[in-house]
Amino acid sequence: MWDTYIIIPMTNVLLFIYEIIGHNFGIAIILFTILVRAITWPLTAQQLKGTQGMQELQKDKEWLSIQKKYKNDKEKLASEQMRIYKERGINPFGSCLPTIIQFPVIIGLYQSIIRSLAATPLSLLNMSRSLYSFLDISSVIPLNSKFLWMDLGRPESIDVFGFALPTLAVIVVITSYIQSKLMTPPSNPGDQSAAMGNMMSIYMPFLMGYFAMTFASGLALYFITSNLLGIAQYAMMGRANWNNLIPGRK
Repeated sequence: MWDTYIIIPMTNVLLFIYEIIGHNFGIAIILFTILVRAITWPLTAQQLKGTQGMQELQKDKEWLSIQKKYKNDKEKLASEQMRIYKERGINPFGSCLPTIIQFPVIIGLYQSIIRSLAATPLSLLNMSRSLYSFLDISSVIPLNSKFLWMDLGRPESIDVFGFALPTLAVIVVITSYIQSKLMTPPSNPGDQSAAMGNMMSIYMPFLMGYFAMTFASGLALYFITSNLLGIAQYAMMGRANWNNLIPGRK
């Protein structure tokens, strides 16, 4: 089922885009990312709505009251916070959704890139069996994996004074952090759910950076494009919480 509904469709979409734009796999990945963002836009819009609800909650009298009333009873405070979340239809972990939603796409895209960059007779045979009828294997093989200075089928790094610097991984960490922080609503002391969301906004960018450094650089290109699109979406909708980028700023 994973191959049928994830890997094979993604491989065919990638190769179809690759073929119609003149055999540039880097541009194909960028356009594919835009397509994924467009398809998942309803989820993003729902997430933005939930984040706005979290921001408005910080000024709510009932919310502020329970923060003060149960400040010394962590269990009761957490229970009351979850009650209000449920009543208001708010997801306190909404700022983590873009990353979580991406995981099946990340795994599928990585496997699709490896399958598309078939280099052995067996891998070529497997790929030929994966193609839909509208694609001719002879028109896409051999696939051009070069994009700018990168080989999209291999992890990326630049030699700086004898040290291999994973520049794309660094950019992935920075853009992932910016995106997650822009979507993290302000929180009051004692708000455990919001505090956990803040922790996730720090840990997840490093996890994404590890993936970008370890796997094919085509995956890092997807991460960066997706992050930049997400930041642009939030900014255009006026929902980006820019103050979160400044440590200690409320």
